[in-house]
Order: sequence, then structure tokens, then C-alpha cells
Amino acid sequence: MLKLIKNLNYIFNKFKNSEKEFWENIEEELILQNVSYDTANKIISEVKELTLKENVKDVEKIKKVLKERITAILNFKGSPSLSFPENPPAVFMIVGVNGVGKTSSIAKLANMLQKQGKKILIAAADTFRSAAIEQMQYFADKLNIDIVHHKQHSDPGAVVYDSLDRAIAKDIDVVLIDTAGRMQTSANLIDELKKMQRIIIKKINRPCDEILLAIDANTGQNAKSQAEIFGNQLGISGIILTKTDSTSKGGIILSINNDLNIAVKLITFGEKIEDISLFDPLKFAELLID
Repeated sequence: MLKLIKNLNYIFNKFKNSEKEFWENIEEELILQNVSYDTANKIISEVKELTLKENVKDVEKIKKVLKERITAILNFKGSPSLSFPENPPAVFMIVGVNGVGKTSSIAKLANMLQKQGKKILIAAADTFRSAAIEQMQYFADKLNIDIVHHKQHSDPGAVVYDSLDRAIAKDIDVVLIDTAGRMQTSANLIDELKKMQRIIIKKINRPCDEILLAIDANTGQNAKSQAEIFGNQLGISGIILTKTDSTSKGGIILSINNDLNIAVKLITFGEKIEDISLFDPLKFAELLID
């Protein structure tokens, strides 16, 4: 699993006689793992203050305090949960750039919710990318769940409209909307997503219950740009952190939480359709530091 600080013991032993160099090296490790300067500085300042106050000289105790501060940042909105309305269907729109694992995340989320006894419908509103509809159809068939799709290059808004019509008629609990994965700076994409939002409001008399941004854990600082632009334009309710494995750098999530005030709600961590869970800040912090 990914690590944020991989050699804290080594750094401690090397610089235990130079407190200044020790903390500078820890801060550098954080920044190298895609934590923003402001967030890294906040973590180090808080940990230094706490360890100095308690006269901590033991590396294991320093690790404990680091994990506590990281958990506090990740847990700023409490335990992550998905929003379900009193009157279904719940409508979740999943957005993100190409290649972040959005389609597989939708399938994993559909499987997770289905196992909770919920009736799912997928709206295949990515009519832009070649084979996107076929991929969603494959997962829908595999999970034996309903799907609405139109021809490639058809109006995504029409797919959303028809999906909600069917969801209401068939007493669906959750509608998962796949969307085109163009770059976050694409004006056409943002306009398309905003149009979908307007259609949803007209059909169910409320906005989306969740707008989830899929972010690849390997992306780096561009992930913060994605979260900032999508967040400003659409009002992101949470993040699906994808592809978290041994090569991932998890630091960017700390920056998105701390700098942009957007919480991680879901995490995917493998190829199997079961490899998804609600984000656990404490467990994640435990994994970040050796």
C-alpha cells in the first residue's frame, strides 16, 4: 500500500542530533509525496509543537503524533458517508478526467451498493469516448443491473433525462451517472455537466445527492488542479481516490482536504469489482507512515 513517509526511522537516526535538519527532512519527504507546501508546513508545525511540549524524543511517539495530525486533516468532516435522500432515487454523478478509473469505479460502487440491498441503475452519459458505452454495458450485464444508454455522440443530457424517467418508474434506489472524461479545463465538458445538473433538478426537484470526482492516487499536483476546477464549477461533494497501490503517492489527498476543503469519500485499491470501500481516515493514516 502507498506510503507517505517511507524512511522516517532512517531520517530520525541520521539527524537525531540535529532537530532542525530532522524536521526539514520530514517536511521535504511530505512535499516529495505531493503534499502542498502549506499543508506540509501545517503538519510539521503542529507535530513539532506537540512533541516539544511533551519532550518527545522517541521515533515511535513521533510517528504516533504524525498519524494523529494526518488523521485530523483527513477527518475534518467526520466519518465519510454517501448522501441518500428520503425520497429515492438518489442521484450520484461521477466526474473526472480520462484515465483515472472512473468507469471501473462506477462498477465497483454499483456492486457495493447492490450488496447493501439497493436497486441500481447506470446512466451511460459518456457518449463522447469510443467504447465507453460498451464498457458500462459490460459491467451492467456482469452485475445484472439496469442501464440506460443512447448512441455514441448523442446528447448526454437526454441520457440523464431518460435514466431518471426509468428510475422513477421502476422504483430505483440509486442512479449512477457516468460522464465524459475530458480535461477539467474543457469549457464544453463543464457546460455539459451543468446542463445535466439542471435536468436533474427539474426531474427530481433537488440537485444531485453526490457529485463525486474520481482522482488517480498517482496523479500528483495536477489532481489538486482537477479538484479545484471541478469544485469551483460544479460543487464537488467528495472524492473517489482510485488506484491506491504500492506505487501511489497519497500526499495530494492531504492537500485537497486541507487546502480545498473537499473530503475523500471512497477509495479503490485493486482490479476486482469488490475492491472499493468508504474512506477510513484513521486506517489511511496508519498506512501512510512506516
